[in-house]
Amino acid sequence: MGREREFQREVRAIARTHHRNLVCLPGFCNEGMHCLVGATGLRLDALPSWSNRVAIALDVARGLQYLHEEIEGPMIHCDIKPENILIDSVGMAKIADFGLAKLLIGNQTKTFTGVRGTRGYLAPEWSKNMTITVKADVYSYGVMLLEIISCKKSMELKLAGEECRPTSM
Repeated sequence: MGREREFQREVRAIARTHHRNLVCLPGFCNEGMHCLVGATGLRLDALPSWSNRVAIALDVARGLQYLHEEIEGPMIHCDIKPENILIDSVGMAKIADFGLAKLLIGNQTKTFTGVRGTRGYLAPEWSKNMTITVKADVYSYGVMLLEIISCKKSMELKLAGEECRPTSM
């Protein structure tokens, strides 16, 4: 898929959502080669306290619940991972980066689609060519939750062979 279509998908996906735990879309630019989505929020750089980590986990869960159950036509984010969680100025976590999101239409609860997401966070369904449901996001959230609790990456990727191996926790 071209960058233009991916950009348009992200703008459409964010524009139809309104929840305190999702990035808002104050504006965007789509002029030729200049594509930019503006989102409010700050990336988390310092190690948060235990209570802040719990708050982040709950905020992300609330955002996912909204995407999966509270909007007309559920949305599968397809790329839940720490890098796609932004923290705003008051410490609230917000889900960002909807470039891979898959919108379910009408009463649709599952879909076939090409693999979308980041290694280490992908649900097993992706590698088995099975239908994808919102449970794919729940799996990715579980991996991320493990990382939030332990403050460690759950998977270490070897660049040479693209092999995944668990790290010792």
